[in-house]
Amino acid sequence: MNEITKEEKNIFISNLEKRFFKNIIRHPNINWNEIQSCLQKNENIVNSIYYMEISGGEPDVVNIGDNEKNICFVDCSKESPKGRRSLCYDREALLSRKDYPPKNSVIDICKEYELQLLNENQYKNLQKIICVDTSTSSWIHTPKSIRDLGGAIFADYRYGQVFIYHNTAPSYYASRGFRAYVKLS
Repeated sequence: MNEITKEEKNIFISNLEKRFFKNIIRHPNINWNEIQSCLQKNENIVNSIYYMEISGGEPDVVNIGDNEKNICFVDCSKESPKGRRSLCYDREALLSRKDYPPKNSVIDICKEYELQLLNENQYKNLQKIICVDTSTSSWIHTPKSIRDLGGAIFADYRYGQVFIYHNTAPSYYASRGFRAYVKLS
């Protein structure tokens, strides 16, 4: 993981603050000073969120869980992040591609940048806050039982509804990426 300089970090946190106040509906009752304090104390979290930003995720503070303790920076870009598309699901899927393998896998990137892949419930909770993936789709965390059978799941929003689909894990498409989050505590 590449670390950002102190100057880049200050500019980046300032940009996150602007996004936070511009989109207050995503995080009512959350105090920016607490978020900023957490960012100032944890370089790894900042580096992870910075990767989310530079890969097109437009991370912002969102509560994607079922309680107030699930405050995270989540990819809030309208469509699946451009810098994280055309990826198969995991390393096993990547290695199984004989012809035209993608450059990387979702799970490998998540590990490298210390990101968490949204699960089905988190994805649905995000859709309750903002409407995303109306023209793209995003890989989401796949349960082991599905992955063991060679599959992986992805989601999108069409016709006013969230759809959860399946595909083989080695598949990849220019319009499918992934959404991730970084928990603040």
